Amino acid sequence: MNYYKISLSLFRFFLLSVLSIQLSFSQKTAVSLKSAYQDDFLIGTALGTEHILEKNEKADALIKREFNAITPENIMKAQIIHPAPNRYNFTLADKYVEYGQKNQMYIVGHTLIWHSQLPPFAFKMNNADSVRIFMTDHINTVAGRYAGKINSWDVVNEALNEDGTLRKSVFLKTLGEGYIKEAFDLAAKADPKAALYYNDYNIEQPAKRKGAIDLIKKLQASGTKIDGVGIQGHWSIHTLNLKDIEESIMEFSRLGLKIAFTELDLTVLPNPWDLQGADVNQRFEEKPEMNPYKDALPDSVQTALADRYTDLFKLFLKHKDKISRVTFWGVDDKHSWLNGFPIRNRTNYPLLFDRALEPKKAYQAVMSLKSAE
Repeated sequence: MNYYKISLSLFRFFLLSVLSIQLSFSQKTAVSLKSAYQDDFLIGTALGTEHILEKNEKADALIKREFNAITPENIMKAQIIHPAPNRYNFTLADKYVEYGQKNQMYIVGHTLIWHSQLPPFAFKMNNADSVRIFMTDHINTVAGRYAGKINSWDVVNEALNEDGTLRKSVFLKTLGEGYIKEAFDLAAKADPKAALYYNDYNIEQPAKRKGAIDLIKKLQASGTKIDGVGIQGHWSIHTLNLKDIEESIMEFSRLGLKIAFTELDLTVLPNPWDLQGADVNQRFEEKPEMNPYKDALPDSVQTALADRYTDLFKLFLKHKDKISRVTFWGVDDKHSWLNGFPIRNRTNYPLLFDRALEPKKAYQAVMSLKSAE
């Protein structure tokens, strides 16, 4: 009997077994945000035109690796997709939907009815008939075109003031508060399979939250389909209020709705006049003290950002049964709208990936929450 050959065979068997176990373990180890949180909720990002057209190879690889849900930053807003009364521009929207389909991503339609970023002709509408014709044609055409392809729509966006009352938009002034029900009913008919969401900023705060809850209860009482609420999540590392956020998750969930955090970013910069939210019409004067990290972000602030994201994702995981999606409003810091809002020409650092598309300390913090489980 050749004991040497037997020993060698046993050693090879042992080595292959170890390698097999290691390979199996590595396959289960999370290597991206979407894989780390695959059993909890979707992880999304907002796409700009450059992403939809896949102009940056590194950004494209990052998006496909890290995210399983996408939202169009601007190209589905009425100003772009419906520029004239009888003219639509579907070129980029078609490419956006195709991008999501080919990469097997959850596709969000954003947004059908919003008071801002309307086409020029919409600001000339001054009576109920013209506004209703616009709204009906817009929802039927846009939602109808992508019926069965869009997973969820932000049907009505930012309809509330900070005190919870309805915003005096062109829709409210001409159609009354019933315009919100009309919009949801039109969307449900145009795209019966899509989940329908109301989306707004600051609705985690008590007064505005109450207004959103009252609005949603009226829709539900009337039999209107509404599946979820989108809490935008444009917050600051200096004023993040976890108590309000948790209470909002609980209260909206009691209405039978899914909660999505739809536009998440955490500014690290000082805000003028304690500004909160995302009213895109607000602008403030450029001052050096309002742009303190023009060249780089200090490590202490990197750590503070990571800590706030850790706190936030701990809360999300605590209520993962109520949350459908967490979407970051941008792919990387360079892409973030916060570089120009509410003060132009600032350098902000609100996301998990830096300007070179490399993961930041905040990314590692969010990932470490899952590796610690």
